[in-house]
Amino acid sequence: MAVRPIVRYPATVLKAPAASLEPGDEAVAICSDLVDTMRASPACVGIAAPQIGVAARAFCMDVTGHRKARSCSGLVVLINPEIVAHDGAKVAREGCMSLPDCTGNVRRALTVTVRGTTPEGAEREIVADAFEARALQHEIDHLDGLLFLDRVSSLTADLFPRKRYS
Repeated sequence: MAVRPIVRYPATVLKAPAASLEPGDEAVAICSDLVDTMRASPACVGIAAPQIGVAARAFCMDVTGHRKARSCSGLVVLINPEIVAHDGAKVAREGCMSLPDCTGNVRRALTVTVRGTTPEGAEREIVADAFEARALQHEIDHLDGLLFLDRVSSLTADLFPRKRYS
């Protein structure tokens, strides 16, 4: 469909809980734009609808080939996702396309089970660990109006300028 510009913090759409989305044509169109935008963005493994300016509970993610991934569900495109189980915790560095100038240390569950619906209406459940679990939690946070900044313990000790490679 279309590659959309990435909304950057402090845009209000990033800080507000997103609305539920019904399966069907609108969900398919939004999710198609999410996938196109993710694929067009170098090093991007996921993107949520608020990041393209749409206040809807939808995201896409694909950790295929990422060096930190252990589990890999391939391309995940879900609407109205929920974390239904989680276990363990680990602090690790995260970045975000909506906050391109910094990264931060964030505590996340090591394993998660996520249930949601595909844009066409099929139920889907994903069990993930390691990097894939972290990415799922990060994208679902976007749908709840949360950024990784909201999860760092200390803005002075756990927030870092992003390293740029030429």
